[in-house]
Amino acid sequence: MVSPAQFIPIAEESSLILDIGYWVIETACQQLAEWEQLEQARYLILAINVSAHQFRMADFVERLEEAITRNGIVPNRLKLELTESVVLGDVADVVGKMHSLKALGVRLSLDDFGTGYSSLSYLKQLPIDQVKIDQSFVRDIITDPNTAVMVKTIIDMAHNFRLNVIAEGVETEAQLAILKQHGCMAYQGYLFSKPVPVEEFNTMLGRM
Repeated sequence: MVSPAQFIPIAEESSLILDIGYWVIETACQQLAEWEQLEQARYLILAINVSAHQFRMADFVERLEEAITRNGIVPNRLKLELTESVVLGDVADVVGKMHSLKALGVRLSLDDFGTGYSSLSYLKQLPIDQVKIDQSFVRDIITDPNTAVMVKTIIDMAHNFRLNVIAEGVETEAQLAILKQHGCMAYQGYLFSKPVPVEEFNTMLGRM
């Protein structure tokens, strides 16, 4: 196994990230098409990461639309997770592409929120559906009172902007309890499941 922390930076330095990114999009659309045939899975939303380099490509929206059409999926079952680095540079171009994606029905989430260049001035411009609390905040939410305050602030701000909020890296019941107490009602992390192959995931769904 090779960690994404090892191969993503290398891929980002070359055009490989584009090939990987479009493979991920196609694979995600194919998976959503398969889930459409399963009663317990047809309403699931699948989130994928999109690199800033890929998002800046002039034909990004068109190629995504082609993948959606080719696989015949419901667009609002697909969610793109974008990091704050996507916004840096040509804000007008980014916002324009986001509006085009929203017009297709695709959901948008701002990943790793609070770790980089978070700014209310650009946040209010972005037609996003969700902000994602970075796992570094979740990890320290029990031991660091300041981090707990920051997490509550992010959650309150998201609600005020009428945005959904999800916390990543939830590993303990104590972390989950504080997040619930602060009004975060969506989570991901090892507390619920480790990453598993899709076949195992489908089996788990069948047991629910």
